[in-house]
Amino acid sequence: MTLETFTAIRGIYHGYRPPAPGAPTLVFANSLGTDLRVWDRVVQLLPTEWGLLRQDKRGHGLSIAADTLDIETMASDVATLLDHYGITDFIGIGLSVGGLIMQRLALRHPQAMRKLVLADTAAKIGTPDIWNPRIDAVRANGVASISDAILARWFAPGYETTEDFAMWRAMLERTPDEGYAQVCAAIRDADYTADLARITQPTLVIAGAQDASTPPDLVRATAEKIPNSRFVEIDAAGHLPCVEQPKRFVELLSSHVTN
Repeated sequence: MTLETFTAIRGIYHGYRPPAPGAPTLVFANSLGTDLRVWDRVVQLLPTEWGLLRQDKRGHGLSIAADTLDIETMASDVATLLDHYGITDFIGIGLSVGGLIMQRLALRHPQAMRKLVLADTAAKIGTPDIWNPRIDAVRANGVASISDAILARWFAPGYETTEDFAMWRAMLERTPDEGYAQVCAAIRDADYTADLARITQPTLVIAGAQDASTPPDLVRATAEKIPNSRFVEIDAAGHLPCVEQPKRFVELLSSHVTN
């Protein structure tokens, strides 16, 4: 078994595991306020011969921040890693803002991206009336000042009583304030609704049934605009079903990848 190798390329911190011959490569993009470890529970359940590429967005985790940031730049960072490893055949998997990133890569690399998985995301997420106060609060008082409200939207009711909850709070609150604010602004300014009909990849669209950040109806509406898509809700999960229900997430992912 080949383990992931963690390193940085042009300031983008990432982990890579090459696939065995004939096995697929999965490329992950994370949600706002998380780093590549948000996929740990999924990765542990995947076949060991499958290839993996996951990375920290700019201003998150160990990746170097940028002066300015938008969705196109974050998609270009992933493309840099694809080029570095010579990955020309992959499945794109995006969670929340990572879903916006993967929507762009699906259109930029229609031959290389074989299939697409979008989780708890949409083509347009929120409005300036939602994002601007959050950006102002983070820049004035830091991510920790809004963490209670954010965490309440991340998880299904009851998860806050688990031992793991403090770990996810720590991940969120240790996100650099400006990096978090920049990604908020990137989400605010993105609207790819008109491009959904151009996505040609077979697409699995997942929503946590208790997601308060991107509610299931919003995610379902996104799926309905993608020509070859399937929508599935995961019970007992909020905005991060890969954390709360990793076995179910992997069941759906594996079926989509192999069929």
